[in-house]
Amino acid sequence: MQYNQFGNTELQVSVLGFGAGEIGDFNIEDKKVEQVLNFALDNGINLIDTARGYYASEDRIGRFISHRRKEFVLSTKVGYGIQNEPDWSYNSVSKGVDEALKTLHTDFIDIVHLHSCPLDVLQTGEVIEALLKAKEQGKIRCVAYSGENEELNFAVKSGAFDSVQT
Repeated sequence: MQYNQFGNTELQVSVLGFGAGEIGDFNIEDKKVEQVLNFALDNGINLIDTARGYYASEDRIGRFISHRRKEFVLSTKVGYGIQNEPDWSYNSVSKGVDEALKTLHTDFIDIVHLHSCPLDVLQTGEVIEALLKAKEQGKIRCVAYSGENEELNFAVKSGAFDSVQT
């Protein structure tokens, strides 16, 4: 497998990553998901991308490959779906990082994206601030944005993000 430096970070990632959206499907048996995840790692894929919105994906990654955590770069997405917190608030991002750490059975997450965050929210800076604080605390290594169009353009121009995904 070929590996490249991830942007301006120290992370080395495989040229082929594993998008973990499909393994979140509850109709797929746990045993099959475990086999797929381990097959990916066994064959040199070291970038695993998930999100809290991918249903069982984060849980399954935590249960089935957290014991191999040193072997892969972990990417997830936050900003929504936190009980008793409005989406796209400082607290939803902060608590989203904490919940992801627990669900993924890890002490840190390499890359955390704001997942399709609305432009007006990005412009206020509150959610970016929450990710920067999590980075400062050592909970995450890279502050990132995942989205499209004007929001992506803002994220790139802001200089606040270590990575963008589209």
